[in-house]
Amino acid sequence: MNSYAQEVEEGDRFEFGKNWRRFLSVLNDERIAEAEKSLKQMLAVENLQGKTFLDIGSGSGLFSLAARRLGAKVHSFDYDTESVACTKELQCRCFPDDSNWTIEQGSVLDVDYLKSLGEFDIVYAWGVLHHTGAMWQALENASLPVADGGMLFIGIYNDQGGKSLRWRRVKQLYCSGIAGRSLVSIFFIPYFILGGLAIDLLKARNPVIRYTKYKKSRGMSRVYDWFDWLGGYPFEVAKPEDIFKFYQNKGFVLKNLITCGGGLGNNQFVFIKQ
Repeated sequence: MNSYAQEVEEGDRFEFGKNWRRFLSVLNDERIAEAEKSLKQMLAVENLQGKTFLDIGSGSGLFSLAARRLGAKVHSFDYDTESVACTKELQCRCFPDDSNWTIEQGSVLDVDYLKSLGEFDIVYAWGVLHHTGAMWQALENASLPVADGGMLFIGIYNDQGGKSLRWRRVKQLYCSGIAGRSLVSIFFIPYFILGGLAIDLLKARNPVIRYTKYKKSRGMSRVYDWFDWLGGYPFEVAKPEDIFKFYQNKGFVLKNLITCGGGLGNNQFVFIKQ
């Protein structure tokens, strides 16, 4: 897609795929198992046998792989060319020549493309729609391929008011060029590292504090998610109640919800289409 390359060149879009390529170097069976576990817990299922799964913005391909290993027939797409390549690499590693896992480049903002895919039992768009530059349209479009009785599983950045506006400026600076990227990295990477050390110290001093290793949450990598967060631009946010009302008005019922407690991060939703 020529528009994608142009947006990257003009500093309007972060190249998520390059970051995901580095993440694949640390991907192992334990991380894949954790990704499977997170899908099963949020969807409240033991497996996805006989189900169809649409991965909108597949990124590294980790959750497409998790869904496929759980038994689903999977279709993956991403706007980022390198992300598509990463997903294809995972398929080659784990499910070569598999007719039940298709991968291609596409955009969630392309209504005609989405309609051409048909309907799915599960539509997954975690941490994706708020990076399109048109989040509410993307939220609308993501609901189109959900079959009646099917589930929509999304993760959307929490609206922190002024903090979110400041983070948007940081991300915009990071994507502006080499100088901006260097400046942001020099300041914020030590900030993140010290924050992680502070959590570890609190854990050591107070055994009551519950702290789970980051890779245990969704099979992801803390380090690569730092860069994903800093460069994640376009960047939009929403309050949990606004997402809930948006889909309620479209005939969806909330099945599961995990918020980030009003802080930094994604609120996770699973809706059922009635």
